[in-house]
Amino acid sequence: MRKCSLWTFLPPMYSVFTAVGLWVVYFIAVEDKKITPLDSEYRRNGSRFPPYISIAGNAPPASCVFSQVMNLAAFVGFIIGVLRYLQLRNRVDKPWLNIGGLVAVSLACFGMTLVGNFQLSSDEDVHNVGTSMTFGLGTLFCWVQSVITLKVNLRNEGRKAAIPRFLLSGSITICVVLYFSLMAQRLHMHAARTQWALVMFFLSFFGTFAVEFRHYHFEVVCTDDREQPLSQSETFSEVPEYQTDQL
Repeated sequence: MRKCSLWTFLPPMYSVFTAVGLWVVYFIAVEDKKITPLDSEYRRNGSRFPPYISIAGNAPPASCVFSQVMNLAAFVGFIIGVLRYLQLRNRVDKPWLNIGGLVAVSLACFGMTLVGNFQLSSDEDVHNVGTSMTFGLGTLFCWVQSVITLKVNLRNEGRKAAIPRFLLSGSITICVVLYFSLMAQRLHMHAARTQWALVMFFLSFFGTFAVEFRHYHFEVVCTDDREQPLSQSETFSEVPEYQTDQL
């Protein structure tokens, strides 16, 4: 049995640790009586706020953890997006689709840093821009990757990987529409629950990249100036076929 690449653990670890970090923020905020628990009813006259993720991470000490979680999640999410782009670069028929996916995930990750570092109480406008970038461009990235998965069909696993991705993309889209609709109607508890479900669907989608990453090994090659330079410093090899493509 051929070995599975260690890179396969990156997407699920990213999903799990980011989810754990966000739930830690939630429980800190609940313990400090900043937000209403998700399983309770929200009372407008009460001292607690609805359990939106942003409100949970709005005040210290939860805001300190929230900023760290969002910054690390944005960085690792960007890395996963770049690795996915490199993986598909020589295999996708329409390069603009792959490039579009990379741009979308890059901007979505930048939006995550805005959400994490500009709390609602400090700069609501910038925070909301970051939220729109994260949810809007993140949803676009999910749909693009679902389509590419089916078209490229890496290792003849395209359909097996595409089906859950299309289902997750559909769930994410429904949650985005439902979230903003409930917000407009001021149904805050339902909107908050929808937001938490939305984020968990996003993280689950990123975790599915383990399917393709298990076949690939990514490495950075450092060369001396006196040696003949490569076209670029990144190379990756397909483990089962023992082929190396220089990028």
